[in-house]
Amino acid sequence: MNRCGWVNQDPLYIDYHDHEWGVPVYDDRLLFEYLNLEGAQAGLSWYTILKKRANYRKAFDNFDPKKIIKYDERKIEELLHNEGIVRNKLKINAVITNAQAFLQVIGEFGSFSDYIWSFVDGKPIQNHFKDMGEVPATTEISDRMSKDLKKRGFKFVGSTICYAYMQAVGMVNDHIVCCDCYKKMTAMK
Repeated sequence: MNRCGWVNQDPLYIDYHDHEWGVPVYDDRLLFEYLNLEGAQAGLSWYTILKKRANYRKAFDNFDPKKIIKYDERKIEELLHNEGIVRNKLKINAVITNAQAFLQVIGEFGSFSDYIWSFVDGKPIQNHFKDMGEVPATTEISDRMSKDLKKRGFKFVGSTICYAYMQAVGMVNDHIVCCDCYKKMTAMK
């Protein structure tokens, strides 16, 4: 099978590329999970975070924002000692802050999905890159998304993180054209 050049030989990574990356996500809880995992990736590789994803789900109550907003100092301390996640206090606190902002967005827009997908007019952008070197790290849309998320109180949502998020949740199709997943993703509208 032809795949994008960033995929290594780990079956976990191959499965992520083949079945998740770039598939449009509209579920609020899953969108919240991806946003926080992309933030956890800052300064690290996605592969590092992907290997820890099951631990993150367990540690953060399956990314249930209503539970996360109730985290206290004892819970934060527990997370700081959890070897299954990245033990960075700023990143851990960001998940709590993001849960609060996330619930406010739902209150304003009805769903986080409606809000976040509005940046691409509700449908995936279909790119046609021939090689990974053409894929941008940021775009005007990710710049705008980052600015708006920050204004709403979200943390670890710089433009690069936002663009990686857009790729992960299928807001953009950045599978290169020779990748077997490219056509599958262009058919998803």
